[in-house]
Amino acid sequence: MNLDEILKAVQLELRKKEKVKTRAQDAMRKATRLSKQAILLVHQERFKEAKRLLTRAKRIIKGLNALSREYPDIIYSGLFDVALQEYCEANILFNLIRDAKFISPEELEVPCVAYVLGLADVIGELRRVALDSLRKGNVEAAEKSLERMDEVYTALMAMNDAYLLVPGLRRKCDVARRIIETTRGDVTLEARRTSLEEHMRKFEKLVRRKGRGTKR
Repeated sequence: MNLDEILKAVQLELRKKEKVKTRAQDAMRKATRLSKQAILLVHQERFKEAKRLLTRAKRIIKGLNALSREYPDIIYSGLFDVALQEYCEANILFNLIRDAKFISPEELEVPCVAYVLGLADVIGELRRVALDSLRKGNVEAAEKSLERMDEVYTALMAMNDAYLLVPGLRRKCDVARRIIETTRGDVTLEARRTSLEEHMRKFEKLVRRKGRGTKR
């Protein structure tokens, strides 16, 4: 085989890889988009629709994993990391809100690093759940969301080695801590306001009863 033939074969392979790369990147973006949409549906408690989107995202992730065996240098990129993290975040949130339980990396068939980073991002989504509960006047539900946020953060902080093994986790935990403290302030303020309103209603009822008694 002369040099021209060798380079022609190389050129064909590079073109093939470029096509695979373009197709894979489109799939990664689609998986990310589906996961983001599923998160929005979970907040709206449209669980059946969210589940359908997550099932579609799962098929895409599986296809990319299969493709990675032939083209690992193409598949394992920053874009795929984003897709995996978003997929993990959506599934963890879905199971927490619908079933009040955690799903594992093994059940999701995802790398542990993507799972941990997705889990850290769930804290921000739980803040949104808490705020939605406060807007509906359900302080108890907001407090439960805050407890879950604390649970996730405490568990992540207990993974001392993870800071070295999971790039970006420290930053996400720093953000999560601020989110939790802000949410704690919001929930505490609303709880006090609700308690004050309840005491005022009781006081007004007492005053009205005494007023009726005086007239007699």
